[in-house]
Amino acid sequence: MALSDIGNREVLLAVEEFDRCGRSAFLRSYGFKPSRAYFLVVDGRYYDSKAIVGAAHGYLAGQLPLTASEFSGGRDHAAKLLGALGFQVVPRGAPADATPDGLVDHIARLRVARAETGPRLYQPITLLWAIGRAFRGESRTLPWSETSAALSDLLQKYGVRGERPRPDYPVLALYHAGLWTLHGHENAVPPAHGDAVPRRWFAEQRPEGGLDPSAYDLIRSSGQTRVTVIQTITDRFFGDLDEVPLLTEVGLYDESVADDRRGGSRGASVPSLAGDAITLAAQYERLCALVDRREQAHGTGRRRESISRDPIRSGSAKRAVLLRSRGRCENPACGGQPDDVTDSGDPILEVDHIVEIAGAGRDHPAQMIALCPNCHAVKTRGSTRDTLRPVFLEVVRELHQRARKP
Repeated sequence: MALSDIGNREVLLAVEEFDRCGRSAFLRSYGFKPSRAYFLVVDGRYYDSKAIVGAAHGYLAGQLPLTASEFSGGRDHAAKLLGALGFQVVPRGAPADATPDGLVDHIARLRVARAETGPRLYQPITLLWAIGRAFRGESRTLPWSETSAALSDLLQKYGVRGERPRPDYPVLALYHAGLWTLHGHENAVPPAHGDAVPRRWFAEQRPEGGLDPSAYDLIRSSGQTRVTVIQTITDRFFGDLDEVPLLTEVGLYDESVADDRRGGSRGASVPSLAGDAITLAAQYERLCALVDRREQAHGTGRRRESISRDPIRSGSAKRAVLLRSRGRCENPACGGQPDDVTDSGDPILEVDHIVEIAGAGRDHPAQMIALCPNCHAVKTRGSTRDTLRPVFLEVVRELHQRARKP
C-alpha cells in the first residue's frame, strides 16, 4: 500500500462513483463511517475525504480499495494527500450542507490574526463584500483580477488595524476554513501566511473564486441568516469601530437586507409562514434578539455615523413583525384585508411604528404592527388615530409575548 501512488485521476474516479451511488451507499459499500475531521470539496460539493482516498486506491492498476483500518484520514495522511494533489480539503464544521446555525457558528469561530487593538479585519471585510454580492444576486465567483481589485480597495479604506491591501491573505484563509472556493488552478493552494508564496501563486494561477456555494445560497435566500451573519461579524470583529461606512459601501446598510429572496426576486420580503409554531417562535425570538443587540450597541460607546435610523435593525424588526402576523392584519377590528397579493405572492401588509421614532418610539417588534392598507390609512390619517394608539400597543404587547411562546 502506498497512498503516494494515488493521483488526481483516481480521486476524481472515486468522486464520480460517490456521485453515482450517493453518500450512504458509497460509505456502506467501502465500509467507511462519515468523516469526523475533514471533507474534500470538488465543484462546491462535499465528500468524506478518507472514504474517497480509500476508494481511489482501488482505481490504481492491480490494487484493491483500502479499508478504514489500513490508513488514517487525518491531517498528515488522507487530508495531506488530497491537499498535495491540489484539492480543497476543509475541516469538519465548514458549511457542508450548511444550515443557518452552522454557518453562523462557523463564522463566529474563524481564526484570525490579531493586532494590539483587536482582530485584524482581512476576513471580515472580505466576507461582508461577498455577502453584499450575494444579497444583490450577483455572480458567486469572479476572476482573480476583479476580486483582487475590489478587495484591495476595501482593505485600503477600512483596514485600520495594520492590514495591507493584500486580498490573497483573506481569500486563502477563508478557502482553508471552507468558506471560499477557488477554481481553475493546477498547483496546490498554499497556506494563508508568508509573503512571496501567496502573491506568486495568485499571479501564476489566477483562479476564479467566491463564497462557498452552500453559504452563498443561504445568504442569498434567507434574510434572517443574512442579518444574523452580518451582526455576528460586526459583534466579533469591529468592537467599538464604526462599521456603517463599510456596510454602506458593500450595499448591506439597507432596510431590505432582512428580506427573504424567493425565486431570485429581490422584491420578495415576507418570510415563509408555513413553518410549525415552534419553528416560527424560534425565528421570531432570534430576530428580536438581533434587534435588541443593535439597539443596545447605541449605548455602549460604539462610534457610528448614524444611530437614530439603523436600516439593519429596522429591517430585521419589520421582518419579525411580518413573521408574527402570519400574513394577516394585526388590527383586531380590521374590516377586511384584501384577498389579493403582491406580484411576489405576498400578503398586502404594511408594517408601521405605533409610536413614531421621533416621538420616543422604538424600532422594535414590541412597538410595531402589521396592517392592511385600509387599517394603515386609518392609523395614519383617520380621525380616530389617536384613540387607536393605546389599543394597538396593548394588542402588540400580547402578540409579542404570544409569538415568543408557542
